[in-house]
Amino acid sequence: MARFANHNSVYVALHIPFIHYIFSFFDFTSPVAGIGASAGSASGLIPSYDVLYYTGVRAYFSEEWEKAAELLEKSMTTREALFRTRRQCHEECLPAGHDRLPKLDTEKGNVWDLWAVDWVQRRAECVRFCLGRAVTPAGQLPVSADIEYEFSTRNPYNFLQVIYWNLGKVQKAASAAHTFFVANPSHLEMRNNIEKYRRMEGVTEDAFQDREMETEKHWVLYDSALTSEASSDWTHAVEKWRECVNETLRQTDECRAQCEVASQRLPENRGEDGMGGVFEKAAALSLSLLSCQQACVTQVATRPGRISAQEDLLPTQLEHLHSAQFKAGDLGGAVRSLRSLLLFYPSDKDSLSNLKLYTETLGGDTEAHGTKPSQEIARYVSRSLQEKKLLYFGMENLNFNFTDPDLWTPEEVVPELLRDTWRAEKEVLNEKMKGGEKEVEMDDSGFYAGGPVPQFGVTISMDDNSLNGTNRVMQDGVLDQKECDTVLRLATTAASAGDGYRGRRSPHTPHEKFEGLTVLRAVKLAQDGMVNQSDAKLLHEMGERVRTLLHSYFRSPSGLHFSDTHLVCSSAITGDQEGRLDLSHPVHVDNCLLEPETRQCWREPPAFTHRDLSAVLYLNDDFDGGELFFTDRDAKTVTARVKPTCGRLVGFSSGPVNPHGVTAVTAGRRCALALWFTKEKHHRDMEREEAEALWAVDGQSVTKGGEVKEEGREGTAAPARSGRSGSQSSRSRGRGRVTGGKDEL
Repeated sequence: MARFANHNSVYVALHIPFIHYIFSFFDFTSPVAGIGASAGSASGLIPSYDVLYYTGVRAYFSEEWEKAAELLEKSMTTREALFRTRRQCHEECLPAGHDRLPKLDTEKGNVWDLWAVDWVQRRAECVRFCLGRAVTPAGQLPVSADIEYEFSTRNPYNFLQVIYWNLGKVQKAASAAHTFFVANPSHLEMRNNIEKYRRMEGVTEDAFQDREMETEKHWVLYDSALTSEASSDWTHAVEKWRECVNETLRQTDECRAQCEVASQRLPENRGEDGMGGVFEKAAALSLSLLSCQQACVTQVATRPGRISAQEDLLPTQLEHLHSAQFKAGDLGGAVRSLRSLLLFYPSDKDSLSNLKLYTETLGGDTEAHGTKPSQEIARYVSRSLQEKKLLYFGMENLNFNFTDPDLWTPEEVVPELLRDTWRAEKEVLNEKMKGGEKEVEMDDSGFYAGGPVPQFGVTISMDDNSLNGTNRVMQDGVLDQKECDTVLRLATTAASAGDGYRGRRSPHTPHEKFEGLTVLRAVKLAQDGMVNQSDAKLLHEMGERVRTLLHSYFRSPSGLHFSDTHLVCSSAITGDQEGRLDLSHPVHVDNCLLEPETRQCWREPPAFTHRDLSAVLYLNDDFDGGELFFTDRDAKTVTARVKPTCGRLVGFSSGPVNPHGVTAVTAGRRCALALWFTKEKHHRDMEREEAEALWAVDGQSVTKGGEVKEEGREGTAAPARSGRSGSQSSRSRGRGRVTGGKDEL
């Protein structure tokens, strides 16, 4: 069982000589137990966490597992202790020198600048003393960007999961693997390791908790609030959105404090050439501090595992909050939150319209009419605007580089000479956001990819990231070769031409022959002695296997019922393939009528509107073409392709986020089991139940996964996606639509 994740990207593994240099510079000694819960040096002070990390990595490659585990764990606890100490020193030293500030307004002549220097010196002396009593001189030095990258991507946990596996501590290995995977969701090897850990004896559900949860608490609250919105629990949504706003502000303050107390380098070595005077150097350092604090917006708005930040995170939270408060009946709170949102976008038409609605609804409640914005939000916006003015002045006059993290920055803050460039950059960012909305389209299906894989031997080969979409997965190992061969023989013996399409042999293209077989027909043929009972039962059991896998992976919030199960084969018609340009199955969506020109998908008959989840389980690969592909809503832009092979399962939500088609089968015969599932019990597959009843009459049992209900599920609720969707429930007249028959995969 492979446990070693890919460590080639680890910086320290490629720079071992640099470790020896670090050791000689710091005269590093073996770490000992620290003060309280944090790791410490021999002096009892917080040491340099990068040295601990370097040494732990070296122990890892020497396979000194106990030592490596101790050092890597201490590097993380030491880093946490350092950040915590910086925050404490920041709070402790805020009042330092405040008694000098009034002098700046009252002193005349040249004396006021000395009072300003006095204030800076007193703050500096306080911070220096505070850090000096808790942190070693080496521990106060800035670490390299490479080390910060290692910790920001949670690579210590990548090492630790291997280390704990080798030490036989599988609970800790699973915990490290899960924590690493949260920030690296496209790391499929780690995902498969996690699934193996889940099936191991001695590994409990407690292992699959994010060890870095405390630093990402605002995202937990964000997802919880969305979940409450999706279930129309507005009171709970208000509570969670309010907590989310407060936690986002707290995380931002925490980040800003680190900028202020941590060691700072002059940006771009400004002033080191001797050309800059003291004021240029002071301005450069001040601007560097302000730029760092502004960048906290981006840092806090970036989810673990994401490269880009969520734009307008705080305004978005306020938008959700005022809407939830209004629906929960808290009009006064809705007005306060909306006025807070208007501090970011004072001329937004929708917000002003909502404010008018809220105030009209309040009627004669004069106290609520006078509700002011949140003081915390007002202070946040006011300070941010002042910082931006200083930074843009530095850009215009001091050759300072600054990237504004906010879309809400008003144009008047930007100097006239920079506005054309600023407008162009903002337009590019807006276009990028629009493109991102298309690329990661929200799905209202209620499915949330990323759940466990309950079947031994099944691995996840591709997920949402690698399939470039939402609620998509490819799993391998669902069937073995013997099972594939058995069902292929069944298809050859029993599949009938045009099954499901009123006998039309070529329902999708004249260049291929279509054959199909249902579970019910297989059972009846078995009763007549035409096929083996065991083969018919395997066809039935394959569907149960798929339902179990996808119900778990997509974390279905309710029971999942079979809507249709169809063994389908498409064969290329010999001599009729030259110059072929069509598809084996045109691009379509399984539960709505796709209209590529308008990018709409109309959920109305004749579409199978009750379908919620789609799947195809492949049986062979000895043919040409026949690849499943996903597209954008334009039905032209291909976003992902899947090549069939025995035992490969592809599952995806049936709605407009997943248009798909099949390339032409130009040689050979392509066979697969197509399945659709519904959450609506009255739309379940009655033919399948009839087949099961026939077996029961004969006194034969069949493998049946059963229905998994919400109250019977274990584990925590999955984060919810936004309830927004591009699907339309309204009717469209006279449109050219893509329609299909029984087989839609």
